[in-house]
Amino acid sequence: KKDLSTPDIEALKRGMPNLMRHIENITEVYKLPAVVAINRFPTDTDEEVATIKEICGKAGVCAVLNDAWRLGGEGAVELAEKVVEICESENDFRFSYDLELSIEEKIEAIVKKIYHGDGVTFTADAINELKKLSALGADKLPVCVAKTQYSFSDDPTKLGAPDGFAVTVRNVRLSAGAGFVVALTGDIMTMPGLPKEPSAEKIDIDNNGVISGLF
Repeated sequence: KKDLSTPDIEALKRGMPNLMRHIENITEVYKLPAVVAINRFPTDTDEEVATIKEICGKAGVCAVLNDAWRLGGEGAVELAEKVVEICESENDFRFSYDLELSIEEKIEAIVKKIYHGDGVTFTADAINELKKLSALGADKLPVCVAKTQYSFSDDPTKLGAPDGFAVTVRNVRLSAGAGFVVALTGDIMTMPGLPKEPSAEKIDIDNNGVISGLF
């Protein structure tokens, strides 16, 4: 991070396989059109922006500069217009799995199709919970995988676009209100639920614009 202000095209290129994997998932798995937002910051150079546009262009995807950090809403107009354009275009959207599959099969489909892993390992705790969820009839719900944001795998040190790995599901949890099953992987922590009286309910602003109730 200490080198972010120093232009480094080669480092930028080394990071592009990760972006290409995301683009591939959107366009090839979900069959949706994609647009890449280049969120520009003061230390980003024209050459770096041009490099991203060039690589995305060769992949057949439009990359649009988002200069909202510097210009506010005005700097994001071009991106917004492009997003509206692709939202209104035709697509052949599909899911990465069939809802009729078992929870295990859905998780395996995500790992293989989206993460490019070899398969899934379920711990004893996860297997026991899966049996309970199936008995409750929750096995036909969609699945949400909770894992590290740093990697397509469950190992935060596997950067870029790794493959040839297995994901370990240490447990599963039913989010009945939201209507999906959560697969917990690695050392990931999920946010706790809100108390009966969320702190946000105590936040207020008076006629003079003075805010109260903040932490």
